[in-house]
Amino acid sequence: MKENSYVSADDIRSAFSAAMSAMYRDEVPAYGTLMELVAKVNADTLAADANLKERLDATDTLDRISEERHGAIRLGTPAELSMMRRVFAVMGMYPVGYYDLSTAGVPVHSTAFRPVGEASLKRNPFRVFTSLLRMDLIADEALRAEADAILNERRIFTPAAVELTEKAERDGGLDKVDAEHFVAQVLETFRWHDKANVGGDMYERLHDAHRLIADVVSFKGPHINHLTPRTLDIDRVQALMPEYGIAPKAVVEGPPTRNCPILLRQTSFKALEEAVSFRDAAGGWKTGSHTARFGEIEQRGLALTPKGRGLYDRLLDESRKIVRPAADGSNARDYAAALATAFEPFPDSWAEIREAGLGYFSYSLTEKGRQTKLPGRRNLDSLIADGLVQFDPIVYEDFLPVSAAGIFQSNLGDGAQQEFVASPNQKRFEADLGAAVLNEFDHYAGIEKASIESCLKALTAAVAAE
Repeated sequence: MKENSYVSADDIRSAFSAAMSAMYRDEVPAYGTLMELVAKVNADTLAADANLKERLDATDTLDRISEERHGAIRLGTPAELSMMRRVFAVMGMYPVGYYDLSTAGVPVHSTAFRPVGEASLKRNPFRVFTSLLRMDLIADEALRAEADAILNERRIFTPAAVELTEKAERDGGLDKVDAEHFVAQVLETFRWHDKANVGGDMYERLHDAHRLIADVVSFKGPHINHLTPRTLDIDRVQALMPEYGIAPKAVVEGPPTRNCPILLRQTSFKALEEAVSFRDAAGGWKTGSHTARFGEIEQRGLALTPKGRGLYDRLLDESRKIVRPAADGSNARDYAAALATAFEPFPDSWAEIREAGLGYFSYSLTEKGRQTKLPGRRNLDSLIADGLVQFDPIVYEDFLPVSAAGIFQSNLGDGAQQEFVASPNQKRFEADLGAAVLNEFDHYAGIEKASIESCLKALTAAVAAE
């Protein structure tokens, strides 16, 4: 079979993202309501800000907004994580970044599977934040052993999903029929199952250790626990959610409201209490309930450099020394005020952020620049000052561990907040993953550098060709 008869990884990812969205809309109807709300807010925002629409269109990022999603799953074993890496690779998604959530009272460490090339991101930027349960953080040794045995008995991938992944690895791709079959089979891994793998007593023991542990261990597979659309104005979405019959969490996670958005802001609605069945001693089923799946919305801003991220982390830490947000939202107003005050030292114009070296930007020629011929290379700043080159923020494609933990905790409830000894272990995670995670800063720096080189080359190529 010729290589060009294979379906591209980008197309497989797009098909899977659409299938996941349709499935989750059926399983969690409030997600469909969220989609309607986000579409309205985005349309209103673009209508009110012609410059924003122009820049998104000029940078070929306008169309992706409505298609953009990120999901989240929680895995139980290294074998599940390793196989998930191979499955996502067929979709052109690779592990970027390492996140230790133990510091925020959540017994997992994580990575984000996503496309990494600029063209692939523009085609479909679907991401899945993927967490692995930290069995070493379960203090009860007997419970840890029982949980481990339960997890090692389950198989979260269908035999066909494994076979098709192996076929794609062996042949270098999948044809149209196999690609469609692959999407359908992998979707089963993320589907909700209302019958637990454990009895009610075991579920309660796991739940008492941590609600997230119960969610990971007790069920047949890593059901998608949320699917997140991207909005251009999260504060507006937050304000309108009650009008759509959705109660938002009290605090928007991430940086405060700004003229120039940075990194990632997230909000959500409370996790659903859903009917599930637990095995009983007689081999039958007993009805109970479980809380795990919720709705989330995100607003993405500028990707920050290591210098910018260092400033962000310091200012966030300073705000939380003043007021630490409670999971029940009781101090939300005080926290928002403390956050806004703490972030006053962070510049809030694209020019100031760029000049301070705090963020990554994509550079392109202005209309004047496209009509200009230069005899040799010049300093980038002077080209900008002369109106030959313009810059746009590079979108942050990744996640924030404190924000992720905040979303988890707000949906697990106050009683789930626990303290774990901070124990980042990227080497162990990568060993379980079967690959090194990519460095997000290197990725953004590469995009920025390529855009600068493209501008400089275009400005001098016309003269060199004469």
